[in-house]
Amino acid sequence: MRATHLAARDEAAPAAHREPAANPAVERAVGARPPALAMAPLLALSLGYFLVMLDVTVVNVAIPDIRTSLGAGTSALQWIIDGYSTLFAGLLLLGGALADRVGHRRTFLAGLAVFTGASLACALAGSPGPLIVGRLAQGAGAALLVPASLGLLQATHPDRAARARAVAVWGAVASVAFGAGPVVGGLLVAGSGWRAVFWLNLPVATLAVALTLRHLPPGAPPRRGAPKGDPFGQLLGVVGLVALAGGLNEAGARGWTSPLVLTACGLGVAALTTFAAVEYAIEARGRAGGRRAPLLPPSLFRIPRFAPTAAIGLLISLGYYGMLFLTTLYFQQERGYGALATGLALLPSVCMGLVAAPLFSRLAARTGPYPPMAAGLALGTVGFLGWLPAGPHTPYPVLLFALVATGLGQTLTAIAATAAIIDATPATGAGVASAVFNVSRQVGSAVGVALFGTLATTASSFTDGLRLSAGLAATAFAAGTLLALALVRQRDARTELPS
Repeated sequence: MRATHLAARDEAAPAAHREPAANPAVERAVGARPPALAMAPLLALSLGYFLVMLDVTVVNVAIPDIRTSLGAGTSALQWIIDGYSTLFAGLLLLGGALADRVGHRRTFLAGLAVFTGASLACALAGSPGPLIVGRLAQGAGAALLVPASLGLLQATHPDRAARARAVAVWGAVASVAFGAGPVVGGLLVAGSGWRAVFWLNLPVATLAVALTLRHLPPGAPPRRGAPKGDPFGQLLGVVGLVALAGGLNEAGARGWTSPLVLTACGLGVAALTTFAAVEYAIEARGRAGGRRAPLLPPSLFRIPRFAPTAAIGLLISLGYYGMLFLTTLYFQQERGYGALATGLALLPSVCMGLVAAPLFSRLAARTGPYPPMAAGLALGTVGFLGWLPAGPHTPYPVLLFALVATGLGQTLTAIAATAAIIDATPATGAGVASAVFNVSRQVGSAVGVALFGTLATTASSFTDGLRLSAGLAATAFAAGTLLALALVRQRDARTELPS
């Protein structure tokens, strides 16, 4: 992937003009139908993402059984949960770059293979050490398959309207997987023990591999004379993101002033700062005829609307997943719910993908992704304010609006932002672009969980910390709303320019 090619594509053919804009009124007048979705490839890609999102939450329910079965201590249990997300965040950029360089299908299949092998290792683990290693490997596999799946989604749905609908389905499957994790985990653990949560991955991954081999094209082979890789940038990127994600994960349990947390976050910031300088230098040498391509081309951030959309991804994950962490504790600690009952109580929020996907498809066909993004952020802002009156004995129906509004707002925004990201970037950079977006979301989630967890433990009562966190989540979504409205105004201003 050439950085200069990305920049040239951006200057010569902005994302809003790479495809002829469809006029819905004209299409309805002439009876045109939108292009059909490629369902078999979409199912394969959705199953891969389903596995990634399910394993974010399904393991949490199994932790008590894992502690008893393997004799795992507190530190080991924390790494069993957080090691997955740490490696996932840390290797996303590398996974995106590999997808763009060696092919999206090849990288997607490699990610599925690593994830499946790691799930098998987890299921067979006889002590905490192998289980932790297996969870780390699951995160590595997820980092390969997620950016590649978005690149394949773009390639298999070249029409913008069809691609928006495909992204909506893809995002809805992820939302359902994430929401179903506690319920599925509770049922599996109750019926077959904790190992069942890992055995479940094997048939799903096998089906995804079979569908991918049969229905997804292999893609073009790597170009001869392509620029060499960026090994130093890869090392800096992995070290920086792993250290930062690990430090933020540990901050929730150890506190922000822990020497380990400060060291990890400091190392992460230093490595990422050096990484940015190295990438700028490599891109500059590339314009002068250099033979190396940066892992993350800085020209990507000169693509209109890319950086604000990535920032929105960080804001929604910070607010929503930080509050989801606290609301889980709220139902369990303040209300005395069990794990399965808590999962069911959260379903109105975490399964909003079933509503957000068709809603986004209808809205995006008429307006594009940015107005639905702004609407989702505004709805989430109001929804978080619905948590302000929450107390230990607040009737559950009173909380339903907050649960539904925040879940629908977050999912609608995430689907719209994903569509906007892959619309804004050329196919040659789809892997890295989607990786950047997912890194921003992972970092936002880690910051939200650590920050809101600290507020809950340092406030005079848990509910006081919950209300303060809800106010901060509403502020994050409100800031995202302003960014999204600015993007809408930019789009409208370009549309009104005389041709």
